[in-house]
Amino acid sequence: KRPRRGMLRAAGLAAALALAGGVQAQESVLGAEMAQRLQSLAQSAALASLAQPARVEVELGTLDPRLRLAPCRQIQAYVPNGAKMWGRTRLGVRCLEGERRWNVSLPLRVKVFAKAWAAVADLPAGTELTQDKLRWAEVDIAGDGGAVFGADQAPLGRTLVRTVEAGEPVRSGALKLRQWFGPGERVLVMAVGTGYAISSEGQAMGVGLEGQEVRVRFDNGRVAVGRAVAERRVEVLL
Repeated sequence: KRPRRGMLRAAGLAAALALAGGVQAQESVLGAEMAQRLQSLAQSAALASLAQPARVEVELGTLDPRLRLAPCRQIQAYVPNGAKMWGRTRLGVRCLEGERRWNVSLPLRVKVFAKAWAAVADLPAGTELTQDKLRWAEVDIAGDGGAVFGADQAPLGRTLVRTVEAGEPVRSGALKLRQWFGPGERVLVMAVGTGYAISSEGQAMGVGLEGQEVRVRFDNGRVAVGRAVAERRVEVLL
């Protein structure tokens, strides 16, 4: 059955959690019914975290075969604190009612399919990206290797530092870092907090590589550390 599309509201996620709250163990500790509920829980949690419609697929892993779990009359599946239903992750499974209570982690992979820029053919490291080397396609944006690029963010002119296979999305981790400024250059420093943003100028104390930390000295002698985010621009999160 094809997974649902679209955003899932908070109430929908709560309903999914309630649905997966507990089942009666029958032929085995984790049977087919529980597997289906685990997939539903992971899929619902993934959809609830997305900012745009997407198609989600869940591949359940297997418990460690060395585990010897006691029979259980009521099993509960849950999302562990801090766990994201994205890429390679895990769900918690615990026994609420049985001879001996237990709590284990089940590995799984959550694939999130959405449109992004992908390679039209195998592109080796050192390739400079041009429009004819890219296509707009539905890909698994939850894979490993960094963020993908949206419709208005085609990475044209960027250089690959590793091979990208045909059909594979171009991710930020596959691209050579851009140098936004050099040591000694004047830069604009943005300090961003909850509900406000302030800016000031300073002098870069090192090379400003895309997304990397760099030290900046202000005219009053104070030094701050931020991330190089654009041409002669540094962002400090407060």
